[in-house]
Amino acid sequence: MRSEIFVVGSLNADLVTRLERFPAPGETVTALDFAVHPGGKGANQAYAAARLGGRVAMLGGIGRDANGELLMQSLRSAGVDVSPVNRDDDAPTGQALIALDASGENQIVVVPGANARLTPEIVEAHEARIAAAAVVLLQLEVPLIAVLAAARIARHGGATVILDPAPARALPASLLECVDYLTPNESELQTLTGGAAGRPAEPAARRLADGRRLRVIVKMGEAGALLVETEGHALWPARRVEAVDATGAGDAFNAALAVALAEGRPLPEAGRLATAAGALCVTRAGAQPSMPTREEVETLLAS
Repeated sequence: MRSEIFVVGSLNADLVTRLERFPAPGETVTALDFAVHPGGKGANQAYAAARLGGRVAMLGGIGRDANGELLMQSLRSAGVDVSPVNRDDDAPTGQALIALDASGENQIVVVPGANARLTPEIVEAHEARIAAAAVVLLQLEVPLIAVLAAARIARHGGATVILDPAPARALPASLLECVDYLTPNESELQTLTGGAAGRPAEPAARRLADGRRLRVIVKMGEAGALLVETEGHALWPARRVEAVDATGAGDAFNAALAVALAEGRPLPEAGRLATAAGALCVTRAGAQPSMPTREEVETLLAS
Protein backbone atom coordinates (compact mmCIF):
# COMPACT_ATOMS: atom_id res chain seq x y z
CA MET A 1 0.00 0.00 0.00
CA ARG A 2 1.24 3.49 -0.88
CA SER A 3 1.94 5.63 2.16
CA GLU A 4 4.49 8.35 1.36
CA ILE A 5 3.53 12.03 1.09
CA PHE A 6 5.84 13.73 -1.41
CA VAL A 7 5.95 17.53 -1.21
CA VAL A 8 7.22 19.62 -4.12
CA GLY A 9 7.46 23.27 -3.15
CA SER A 10 9.19 26.21 -1.55
CA LEU A 11 11.57 26.53 1.36
CA ASN A 12 11.85 30.02 2.88
CA ALA A 13 13.32 31.66 5.93
CA ASP A 14 10.44 33.62 7.50
CA LEU A 15 11.53 37.04 8.77
CA VAL A 16 8.67 37.87 11.12
CA THR A 17 7.91 41.22 12.74
CA ARG A 18 4.99 41.86 15.09
CA LEU A 19 3.14 45.20 15.01
CA GLU A 20 0.24 46.82 16.82
CA ARG A 21 -1.21 47.61 13.39
CA PHE A 22 -0.13 47.57 9.76
CA PRO A 23 1.28 50.86 8.41
CA ALA A 24 -0.65 52.91 5.88
CA PRO A 25 1.10 53.56 2.53
CA GLY A 26 4.09 55.82 3.17
CA GLU A 27 3.84 55.44 6.96
CA THR A 28 6.56 54.12 9.30
CA VAL A 29 5.61 52.19 12.44
CA THR A 30 7.74 50.66 15.18
CA ALA A 31 7.74 46.87 15.52
CA LEU A 32 7.17 45.10 18.81
CA ASP A 33 9.64 42.31 18.04
CA PHE A 34 11.41 40.35 15.28
CA ALA A 35 12.29 36.68 14.77
CA VAL A 36 13.50 34.31 12.04
CA HIS A 37 11.58 31.04 11.58
CA PRO A 38 11.84 28.21 9.05
CA GLY A 39 9.02 28.49 6.53
CA GLY A 40 7.92 28.36 2.90
CA LYS A 41 4.58 26.80 1.96
CA GLY A 42 6.18 23.59 0.75
CA ALA A 43 8.43 23.16 3.78
CA ASN A 44 5.60 24.13 6.15
CA GLN A 45 3.34 21.45 4.69
CA ALA A 46 6.10 18.83 4.77
CA TYR A 47 6.95 19.68 8.39
CA ALA A 48 3.30 19.70 9.46
CA ALA A 49 2.53 16.40 7.74
CA ALA A 50 5.47 14.73 9.48
CA ARG A 51 4.38 16.16 12.85
CA LEU A 52 0.96 14.62 12.23
CA GLY A 53 2.48 11.18 11.71
CA GLY A 54 2.91 11.11 7.94
CA ARG A 55 5.87 9.55 6.10
CA VAL A 56 7.09 12.59 4.21
CA ALA A 57 9.74 13.57 1.66
CA MET A 58 10.48 17.11 0.42
CA LEU A 59 11.72 18.36 -2.96
CA GLY A 60 12.63 22.02 -3.35
CA GLY A 61 15.59 24.36 -3.64
CA ILE A 62 17.82 26.12 -1.12
CA GLY A 63 21.03 28.11 -1.30
CA ARG A 64 24.29 27.17 0.36
CA ASP A 65 23.76 29.56 3.26
CA ALA A 66 22.74 29.71 6.91
CA ASN A 67 19.05 30.04 6.10
CA GLY A 68 19.20 26.87 4.03
CA GLU A 69 20.78 24.99 6.92
CA LEU A 70 18.10 26.31 9.28
CA LEU A 71 15.41 24.91 7.02
CA MET A 72 17.06 21.54 6.58
CA GLN A 73 17.57 21.12 10.32
CA SER A 74 13.96 21.99 11.03
CA LEU A 75 12.60 19.48 8.50
CA ARG A 76 14.93 16.74 9.72
CA SER A 77 13.83 17.37 13.31
CA ALA A 78 10.24 16.56 12.30
CA GLY A 79 11.30 13.40 10.47
CA VAL A 80 11.08 14.67 6.89
CA ASP A 81 13.34 13.01 4.30
CA VAL A 82 15.22 15.98 2.81
CA SER A 83 17.50 13.99 0.50
CA PRO A 84 15.62 15.24 -2.61
CA VAL A 85 16.20 18.95 -1.74
CA ASN A 86 18.37 20.66 -4.38
CA ARG A 87 21.22 22.89 -3.14
CA ASP A 88 21.79 25.79 -5.54
CA ASP A 89 25.30 27.24 -5.84
CA ASP A 90 24.16 30.49 -7.46
CA ALA A 91 21.05 31.62 -5.57
CA PRO A 92 20.29 32.31 -1.90
CA THR A 93 17.64 30.49 0.08
CA GLY A 94 14.22 32.14 -0.33
CA GLN A 95 12.86 34.52 2.27
CA ALA A 96 9.41 35.66 3.33
CA LEU A 97 8.99 39.05 4.99
CA ILE A 98 6.00 38.67 7.33
CA ALA A 99 4.24 41.41 9.31
CA LEU A 100 1.69 40.44 11.98
CA ASP A 101 -0.79 42.80 13.60
CA ALA A 102 -2.35 42.60 17.06
CA SER A 103 -5.31 40.54 15.80
CA GLY A 104 -3.08 37.85 14.31
CA GLU A 105 -3.64 38.84 10.66
CA ASN A 106 -0.60 38.82 8.39
CA GLN A 107 0.90 40.53 5.35
CA ILE A 108 3.59 38.61 3.47
CA VAL A 109 6.17 39.50 0.81
CA VAL A 110 8.09 36.55 -0.66
CA VAL A 111 11.64 36.79 -2.10
CA PRO A 112 11.92 33.52 -4.10
CA GLY A 113 15.70 33.00 -4.27
CA ALA A 114 16.52 29.34 -5.02
CA ASN A 115 12.80 28.48 -5.14
CA ALA A 116 12.58 30.23 -8.52
CA ARG A 117 15.24 27.91 -9.94
CA LEU A 118 13.35 24.64 -9.43
CA THR A 119 13.07 23.23 -12.96
CA PRO A 120 11.04 20.43 -14.56
CA GLU A 121 14.35 18.60 -15.05
CA ILE A 122 15.02 18.65 -11.30
CA VAL A 123 11.49 17.38 -10.67
CA GLU A 124 11.76 14.66 -13.32
CA ALA A 125 14.92 13.35 -11.68
CA HIS A 126 12.59 12.15 -8.88
CA GLU A 127 9.92 10.76 -11.20
CA ALA A 128 9.83 7.25 -9.75
CA ARG A 129 9.34 8.44 -6.19
CA ILE A 130 6.69 11.02 -7.10
CA ALA A 131 4.74 8.47 -9.13
CA ALA A 132 4.85 5.94 -6.28
CA ALA A 133 3.64 8.36 -3.58
CA ALA A 134 0.24 8.09 -1.93
CA VAL A 135 -0.22 11.88 -1.99
CA VAL A 136 1.71 14.63 -3.77
CA LEU A 137 1.38 18.08 -2.15
CA LEU A 138 1.94 21.10 -4.41
CA GLN A 139 1.80 24.92 -4.06
CA LEU A 140 2.66 27.88 -6.32
CA GLU A 141 5.76 29.39 -4.68
CA VAL A 142 7.98 27.57 -7.21
CA PRO A 143 7.79 27.94 -11.03
CA LEU A 144 4.51 26.79 -12.54
CA ILE A 145 6.32 24.57 -15.07
CA ALA A 146 7.88 22.63 -12.19
CA VAL A 147 4.49 22.30 -10.46
CA LEU A 148 2.94 21.05 -13.72
CA ALA A 149 5.74 18.51 -14.21
CA ALA A 150 5.18 17.11 -10.71
CA ALA A 151 1.39 17.03 -11.15
CA ARG A 152 1.64 15.14 -14.44
CA ILE A 153 4.03 12.57 -13.01
CA ALA A 154 1.78 12.09 -9.98
CA ARG A 155 -1.38 11.76 -12.08
CA HIS A 156 0.19 9.23 -14.44
CA GLY A 157 1.53 7.27 -11.48
CA GLY A 158 -1.81 7.17 -9.67
CA ALA A 159 -0.91 9.42 -6.72
CA THR A 160 -3.51 11.75 -5.20
CA VAL A 161 -2.62 15.37 -6.06
CA ILE A 162 -3.41 18.24 -3.68
CA LEU A 163 -2.72 21.75 -4.99
CA ASP A 164 -2.68 24.80 -2.72
CA PRO A 165 -3.06 27.62 -5.29
CA ALA A 166 -1.02 30.21 -3.40
CA PRO A 167 0.10 32.75 -4.32
CA ALA A 168 -3.01 32.73 -6.51
CA ARG A 169 -2.82 33.14 -10.27
CA ALA A 170 -4.71 31.94 -13.33
CA LEU A 171 -4.13 28.21 -13.72
CA PRO A 172 -3.93 26.33 -17.03
CA ALA A 173 -6.46 23.60 -17.69
CA SER A 174 -3.57 21.19 -18.18
CA LEU A 175 -2.68 21.60 -14.49
CA LEU A 176 -6.25 21.46 -13.14
CA GLU A 177 -6.79 18.22 -15.05
CA CYS A 178 -4.01 16.63 -12.97
CA VAL A 179 -5.34 17.81 -9.59
CA ASP A 180 -7.63 15.85 -7.28
CA TYR A 181 -8.04 18.49 -4.53
CA LEU A 182 -7.71 22.25 -5.05
CA THR A 183 -7.58 24.16 -1.73
CA PRO A 184 -7.88 27.94 -2.16
CA ASN A 185 -8.88 30.39 0.53
CA GLU A 186 -11.65 32.85 -0.31
CA SER A 187 -9.43 35.55 -1.81
CA GLU A 188 -7.52 32.98 -3.86
CA LEU A 189 -10.82 31.58 -5.12
CA GLN A 190 -11.75 35.07 -6.37
CA THR A 191 -8.47 35.31 -8.26
CA LEU A 192 -8.90 31.86 -9.79
CA THR A 193 -12.46 32.55 -10.98
CA GLY A 194 -12.38 36.28 -11.63
CA GLY A 195 -15.14 36.83 -9.06
CA ALA A 196 -15.75 39.93 -6.98
CA ALA A 197 -15.05 40.15 -3.27
CA GLY A 198 -17.95 39.05 -1.08
CA ARG A 199 -19.50 36.68 -3.64
CA PRO A 200 -20.67 33.30 -2.28
CA ALA A 201 -17.92 30.70 -2.39
CA GLU A 202 -20.00 27.71 -3.48
CA PRO A 203 -20.95 28.89 -7.02
CA ALA A 204 -17.40 30.08 -7.69
CA ALA A 205 -15.90 26.79 -6.53
CA ARG A 206 -18.42 24.88 -8.61
CA ARG A 207 -17.24 26.65 -11.77
CA LEU A 208 -13.82 25.14 -11.11
CA ALA A 209 -15.10 21.68 -10.17
CA ASP A 210 -17.77 21.08 -12.83
CA GLY A 211 -16.68 18.90 -15.71
CA ARG A 212 -13.56 17.71 -13.87
CA ARG A 213 -12.72 15.01 -11.33
CA LEU A 214 -11.45 17.93 -9.27
CA ARG A 215 -12.76 18.58 -5.76
CA VAL A 216 -12.47 22.17 -4.50
CA ILE A 217 -12.02 22.80 -0.77
CA VAL A 218 -12.37 26.48 0.12
CA LYS A 219 -10.56 27.41 3.36
CA MET A 220 -12.69 30.06 5.08
CA GLY A 221 -10.94 30.66 8.42
CA GLU A 222 -13.39 30.95 11.31
CA ALA A 223 -16.23 29.84 9.01
CA GLY A 224 -14.57 26.47 8.42
CA ALA A 225 -13.97 24.83 5.03
CA LEU A 226 -16.35 24.25 2.14
CA LEU A 227 -16.05 21.10 0.01
CA VAL A 228 -17.48 21.39 -3.49
CA GLU A 229 -17.58 18.38 -5.82
CA THR A 230 -19.69 17.14 -8.70
CA GLU A 231 -22.05 15.31 -6.35
CA GLY A 232 -22.75 18.34 -4.13
CA HIS A 233 -21.12 20.27 -1.33
CA ALA A 234 -20.47 20.05 2.42
CA LEU A 235 -19.33 22.44 5.14
CA TRP A 236 -16.67 21.41 7.64
CA PRO A 237 -17.13 23.72 10.65
CA ALA A 238 -14.08 25.31 12.27
CA ARG A 239 -13.11 24.74 15.88
CA ARG A 240 -13.35 27.86 18.05
CA VAL A 241 -9.93 28.98 19.30
CA GLU A 242 -8.20 32.22 20.27
CA ALA A 243 -6.09 33.34 17.31
CA VAL A 244 -2.53 34.54 17.87
CA ASP A 245 -0.97 34.21 14.42
CA ALA A 246 -2.66 33.04 11.22
CA THR A 247 0.65 32.24 9.50
CA GLY A 248 0.76 28.62 8.35
CA ALA A 249 -2.87 27.74 9.13
CA GLY A 250 -3.61 26.85 5.52
CA ASP A 251 -0.44 24.77 5.39
CA ALA A 252 -1.48 22.85 8.51
CA PHE A 253 -4.88 22.22 6.89
CA ASN A 254 -3.35 20.84 3.69
CA ALA A 255 -0.84 18.72 5.58
CA ALA A 256 -3.55 17.12 7.72
CA LEU A 257 -5.71 16.51 4.64
CA ALA A 258 -2.75 14.77 2.97
CA VAL A 259 -1.99 12.64 6.03
CA ALA A 260 -5.59 11.51 6.37
CA LEU A 261 -5.91 10.65 2.67
CA ALA A 262 -2.57 8.81 2.70
CA GLU A 263 -3.94 6.74 5.60
CA GLY A 264 -7.02 5.89 3.53
CA ARG A 265 -9.43 7.77 5.76
CA PRO A 266 -12.86 8.84 4.38
CA LEU A 267 -13.01 12.42 3.11
CA PRO A 268 -15.36 13.71 5.87
CA GLU A 269 -12.93 12.40 8.49
CA ALA A 270 -10.02 13.95 6.59
CA GLY A 271 -11.86 17.27 6.60
CA ARG A 272 -12.40 17.17 10.35
CA LEU A 273 -8.72 16.42 10.93
CA ALA A 274 -7.69 19.25 8.59
CA THR A 275 -9.94 21.90 10.16
CA ALA A 276 -8.75 20.93 13.64
CA ALA A 277 -5.08 21.15 12.59
CA GLY A 278 -5.65 24.58 11.02
CA ALA A 279 -7.40 25.82 14.17
CA LEU A 280 -4.59 24.69 16.47
CA CYS A 281 -1.99 26.32 14.24
CA VAL A 282 -3.38 29.83 14.76
CA THR A 283 -3.08 29.56 18.55
CA ARG A 284 0.73 29.82 18.39
CA ALA A 285 3.22 32.15 16.72
CA GLY A 286 5.29 31.27 13.68
CA ALA A 287 4.70 28.85 10.83
CA GLN A 288 6.56 25.61 11.53
CA PRO A 289 6.80 26.26 15.29
CA SER A 290 3.00 26.42 15.44
CA MET A 291 2.29 23.11 13.69
CA PRO A 292 0.38 20.72 15.96
CA THR A 293 1.14 17.09 16.71
CA ARG A 294 -1.30 14.30 15.92
CA GLU A 295 -2.01 13.86 19.63
CA GLU A 296 -2.96 17.55 19.95
CA VAL A 297 -5.31 17.32 16.98
CA GLU A 298 -6.96 14.15 18.23
CA THR A 299 -7.40 15.72 21.67
CA LEU A 300 -9.12 18.76 20.14
CA LEU A 301 -11.40 16.55 18.05
CA ALA A 302 -12.36 14.56 21.14
CA SER A 303 -13.11 17.66 23.25
